[in-house]
Amino acid sequence: MRKKVVGKMLKSFVAVAMAVTVLICSNPGRVVAETNSDIEKSIQEKQAQIKEAQKEKDQIKANITNVQNIKKQLEKSKADLTAYVVELDNTINDIEAKINKLNDDIAAKQAEIDISKQELEKAEQERDDQYAAMKKRVQVLYEQGDDYYLELLLTSHGFSDFLNSMENINKLADYDSRMYDSYKESVRYAEACKEQLEEEESVLEEAKKASEEEKKAMEELVDVKQQEIAAYQSDIANKEQAIREYEDDLAVQNSVISELEKAVAAEKSKLAQSRVYDGGKFCWPAPAYTRVSSEYGYRIHPILGVEKFHNGVDLAAPGGSDILAAYDGEVVAAAYNGSMGNYVMIDHGDGLYTIYMHASKLLVSAGQTVIRGQRIALVGTTGRSTGNHLHFSVRVNGSYVSPWGYIVAP
Repeated sequence: MRKKVVGKMLKSFVAVAMAVTVLICSNPGRVVAETNSDIEKSIQEKQAQIKEAQKEKDQIKANITNVQNIKKQLEKSKADLTAYVVELDNTINDIEAKINKLNDDIAAKQAEIDISKQELEKAEQERDDQYAAMKKRVQVLYEQGDDYYLELLLTSHGFSDFLNSMENINKLADYDSRMYDSYKESVRYAEACKEQLEEEESVLEEAKKASEEEKKAMEELVDVKQQEIAAYQSDIANKEQAIREYEDDLAVQNSVISELEKAVAAEKSKLAQSRVYDGGKFCWPAPAYTRVSSEYGYRIHPILGVEKFHNGVDLAAPGGSDILAAYDGEVVAAAYNGSMGNYVMIDHGDGLYTIYMHASKLLVSAGQTVIRGQRIALVGTTGRSTGNHLHFSVRVNGSYVSPWGYIVAP
């Protein structure tokens, strides 16, 4: 009777082992944590991270610039070209700030993805190791067969020994069951790791796509600005007004720069000290472009069609390329002006100054000491400009002079 009962129990145990084998073969992989509750907690954390990544993606889509709406809003300020330029430059700067943030987010997300890949690799490796261990355990069960457990029970010495043997068999069965349950949880965790990685990669792609769209939006608005300035200045009806505005712009520039020079002189006088220019040659301020697109001196204005004095040299370098400090000095101003756009003014001593106009981005601030060849800004088309270029001017004792007496051509 006892043999029949035990044999029936062992057959049930082997049947369970076979069922476990089938389930394992049909559901590959799962990572093992120390306990099922630990794995469940890790899975919940992954699910929260997945939801956060989905929110990030939605936020990126919601923040993309609507160029058409911006163009409609700007139509209202076209009557005042200076106000129009300032408003457009501010919008372009906002878009550029978005692009910079997106690029920072892309770098941060790439770092998160690298970590998630490592977590997934570790999870899959532990899952595979556990699967191999369970497979080996089931193989041992098959090789031992019913007789092993029957012999273990029938060779017991007394009832107490028999109960101990039964308890050991139950413990083995419980261990196998817990091992399989842990394996199932590990599979869920590995899948959560994989889903999180895929979601983060999706966020990364969305951020890259948004960055490209923002760049296109910025380029479109820059084109709109250039076309509007060119159309306004080339319109015969507006020609006289455009010439007056051009002269007014120069007057504003001179006024701003003169006031800065006076402020520097007053400060130096108060401190009883001044910077001395040692006579060294300037470096080329726009290394990405070696040809002068517009010379210093009197010239026929390319758009107005009248002879006007050009107080510097224009270097049509690519947008975003480097602008370098021509020589050692102190930054007097790094600011925005509706005519000059983003500009930098550097004091080199003995009444010698250099001015760099129309930058897309400023990399220095007022009061900062710079050295010859140091990056101070990036080429752009801010202010009254119809294309990416650097307008570079040299002033000595309050008057513009030809840069060619100081600069070394490349």
